[in-house]
Amino acid sequence: MTNDTDTAWPDLAGRIVDGRHVLPIRVYFEDTDFSGVVYHASYLRFMERGRSDFMRLSGADHAELFDGDDPLAFAVRRMTISYERPAGIDDILTVETRTKEMRGASMILGQRVMRGETVLVAADVQVALVSRSGHARRIPAELRRILGEAVEPG
Repeated sequence: MTNDTDTAWPDLAGRIVDGRHVLPIRVYFEDTDFSGVVYHASYLRFMERGRSDFMRLSGADHAELFDGDDPLAFAVRRMTISYERPAGIDDILTVETRTKEMRGASMILGQRVMRGETVLVAADVQVALVSRSGHARRIPAELRRILGEAVEPG
């Protein structure tokens, strides 16, 4: 779905570069804890934005998946996360998202939150495709093709 905001702000959802989705994020006061560094759960929100915009720009928009005849959604099943270095207020971060592995009803996305070339947080996120009732569904061939094009080799 394209709207006026998409054309007025073409990089609002980031962009796909060399098979990776890249999304800039500015750290605001609300993202930090009492010590002035980014609160650990804020990184989860940053990465969720990265995954959502990766899907949108790849052609697998969450809203369109859920509005179809058989409403589907990707749900986080498992996340492995490593916090390496802190970020602070006003830092400009980059969230990188890529498809690492496609499975029957799930896929693993690799994500990194970076400041420049420095990795601050790294995560592998397994998401499963589920029906409205929460039952796992095999990822359809077209969706597999769209999202699988970015799969990293072995």
